[in-house]
Amino acid sequence: MNTNRTTLANFAAVCTSRMIDYTPAVLLFLAVLGLWQLLVNAFNIPLYILPTPTVILTTLWHNKAVLLMNLSWTMAAAGLGFIIGSGLAIAAAILFLYSKAAERALFPWAITLKAMPILALAPLLTIWLGFGLAPKVAVAAIACFFPMLVNTVKGLRTVDRQSLEFMTVLGASKAQTFRHVRFFAALPYMFAAAKISSSIAVIGAIVAEFTGANLGIGTVIVTAGYQQDAAMLFSAIAMSSLATVMMFYLVIIAERFSLFWPDARMEA
Repeated sequence: MNTNRTTLANFAAVCTSRMIDYTPAVLLFLAVLGLWQLLVNAFNIPLYILPTPTVILTTLWHNKAVLLMNLSWTMAAAGLGFIIGSGLAIAAAILFLYSKAAERALFPWAITLKAMPILALAPLLTIWLGFGLAPKVAVAAIACFFPMLVNTVKGLRTVDRQSLEFMTVLGASKAQTFRHVRFFAALPYMFAAAKISSSIAVIGAIVAEFTGANLGIGTVIVTAGYQQDAAMLFSAIAMSSLATVMMFYLVIIAERFSLFWPDARMEA
């Protein structure tokens, strides 16, 4: 019984601490919304140009079913693209670690892929893969690939000489050294890249929806733009932004569980 009370007390203390930490951000956000509302009303700005936060919230609430359905498709594509792109990048980084020839041959192509504008690449993938989920997943995966590749390569090679010499003394194989030393050295770098890639994946999926899709928050944004429905446009943007933030914090939660040793997380 005492153990349960202690656990609840610790959980409450952590929640309280987190609430205090995020209080300035919440207050600033509310202040910006309040100032936005006042300025629109004070200068009589037409709502079709800049709707007030109250109008946006009302529109969001009335269209929540449509927005959530379309958002779920976008986030599914972003999530799959994030997983596929990150997985391919990690595999390529491992290949580069053990083969300099492969790195010299393939890394310039990775840079070329990164240099391609997503807005130009998305229509081409839509032509090749159709109007379903596939082109959105592909664009999200391509967007995630380069940041994860560069960070993972850096992390796999950021191992102190003493650790490698110790594994050599123990007679460890390359696979054992990778599993017990290099992988854990690379994890902080991989999660740093994942924080960036999680947001880029959502942007990539939305951009792919701009070029042709049947469902997705990007189609809602495009339709609202054509109809000059600013309130719906802001509602879709707000929903996609909220989902992107949630995806970012899911990566942070995974990081906290994975980087369990002291001084593991790369924090400023």
